[in-house]
Amino acid sequence: MEYLVGLLLSLAVAVSATVIGMDRDRAFYPTVLIVIASYYVLFSVMGGSAPAFGIEIAVASGFALFAALGFKKNLWLVAAAIAAHGVFDFVHHWLIANPGVPHWWPGFCLAFDVILGGWLAVRLMSRHEPPYVR
Repeated sequence: MEYLVGLLLSLAVAVSATVIGMDRDRAFYPTVLIVIASYYVLFSVMGGSAPAFGIEIAVASGFALFAALGFKKNLWLVAAAIAAHGVFDFVHHWLIANPGVPHWWPGFCLAFDVILGGWLAVRLMSRHEPPYVR
C-alpha cells in the first residue's frame, strides 16, 4: 500500500507543480530534494538516536550538496539525486540503524522519489527552450 500511496502522491505533486507552473522556477526540484533528504534527520530525532542523527545529517548534507550543484550547474544532477534517494530508501535500513523511521516509509519514499526524479528527467528531455529561469 505504501508503494501505491507514494506513486499517487508523487504524481499529484509533479502534475500539480507542472500545471500550476511552480516547477518553472529552477529552485523547485532542488528544494524538494533538500526536503526529501531531511526526513531521515527528523526520524532520528523522533527515535532519540544520537548516532543515527549524526549519520543522517551527513547523508542529508550530501543530497543538499547535489541540490545546490544541480541548481547552479545542471538540473540533471537533481533528477539523478532524487531518484538515487529512492534507491537509498530501499537500502537505508541495512546501512543506518534509525529507530524513528516508520516501517512503511522506505517503500513510500522509494516510489515517490523514483517517480519524481523520473518526472523531472522527462521534463528536462522535453524542453526546447532554456530549461528554467535563473
